[in-house]
Amino acid sequence: MVRLTRTRSVAFADWWMRAEKKLLKGFHTYCILGAWTLWKHRNACVFGGASPDLQATIQAFKDEANLWKFAGAKGLSSLCLELGGNRV
Repeated sequence: MVRLTRTRSVAFADWWMRAEKKLLKGFHTYCILGAWTLWKHRNACVFGGASPDLQATIQAFKDEANLWKFAGAKGLSSLCLELGGNRV
């Protein structure tokens, strides 16, 4: 498993240039999932009257990421993303 948390010795741009294709695919999938989760939460706030809730959005991201892994999203399992001290 590869950690995406930044270390002092490796800048994000350096990691991006050297990352394996499999890792980049997983990272791109996380980016798409993040945008999708934010969009769904935004719509719930705008059209459903929900209040903005960062913790609920983060939890929704984690839950959806696990569902995507079970559904066969390739690359997610090779990444270790930490959110709020918890791994996704």
